[in-house]
Amino acid sequence: MEALPSLAMVAVECSSVVISILFKAASFKGLSSFTFIAYCFVLSTFVFSLLVFFRKTVFPPLNFPLISRLCLLAVTGYSGLICAYKGIDLGSPTLASAINNLTPAFTFILAVSFRMEKVELRRAATQAKIIGTITSISGALLMTFYKGPIVFPSLPWTSSSDLQLQSPLESSQSNWIIGGILLAVAHLLYACWYIIMAQTMKIYPEEIVVTFIYNLSVSLLAIPICLIAQPQLSSWRLTDSISVAAVLYTGLFGFSFSTCTHIWGVRLKGPLFVAIFRPTSIAIAAVMSATFLGEALHLGSVIGAVIITGGLYVVLWGKAKEAEEMRDEEYGGLNRFGPSSNAGVPLLQTYK
Repeated sequence: MEALPSLAMVAVECSSVVISILFKAASFKGLSSFTFIAYCFVLSTFVFSLLVFFRKTVFPPLNFPLISRLCLLAVTGYSGLICAYKGIDLGSPTLASAINNLTPAFTFILAVSFRMEKVELRRAATQAKIIGTITSISGALLMTFYKGPIVFPSLPWTSSSDLQLQSPLESSQSNWIIGGILLAVAHLLYACWYIIMAQTMKIYPEEIVVTFIYNLSVSLLAIPICLIAQPQLSSWRLTDSISVAAVLYTGLFGFSFSTCTHIWGVRLKGPLFVAIFRPTSIAIAAVMSATFLGEALHLGSVIGAVIITGGLYVVLWGKAKEAEEMRDEEYGGLNRFGPSSNAGVPLLQTYK
């Protein structure tokens, strides 16, 4: 099913928005990003250890190219998460969704630098990837900076207490400049993570095992760093229900699902394919706010969502066109000649 990878990436972005909102709410109760990440990766490691055990997986030979990339993945992924959640703590999920739009641009530049994406400006596939990436980012920026008139009013049955949930999530008194810088650094590290993961999957293309080793490596990195950053044992206590919910959802499902799906998507379609879905998070956040929190839907959100969708379609078309051109080149360009009376006849017989 060709649509399955795209649907999976959209589902990951939905989960990421939920994680951001839960963490922001939990951070107001005193949950630190160091403790949050340590707990979540320990739980995620437990989930994948069960999967590896019941599948009776045989681990790959740990040669230097594989070990070095797995270690680099752990350091890059953990550093990105620390920057991201500290940025959300200082800013907001809305700011995180807006800066999320930088990821496709970062990933595209890195993928071209490492020759994972072809750039031939005269080809329609390359033009589509560039135009689609810029279009998606533009749509997300439009949603961020332009509100416009109300298209759909807030739901009449939504209570005022539900609507008030939005105000602490915005955190207008936080240091948005530092938060924005940290989030930009985080998404640059995410782009690097996609590139390293693409190289790792060429060496060992097994998503479950790579995800388990990655989660275990980050856990072994996160626990001592958390003990250094938060030496008081009281910081490890989850004293309220929202902190418990954030850790359980993110650890048992959120990180497990997003990491494994991203690894699968990178192996199947490449790093740019995964990164191009990042701008959808702000559209998803707007829809979730309108649906579950009763927030009014504005014209800027509607137009931005349409532009993002159009940009995604153009990039996906470009990727499909590129794959078709590669197949044509691989088989000697036979498809360019169209159907003929020799269709289905072996090549050697055709030229007898």
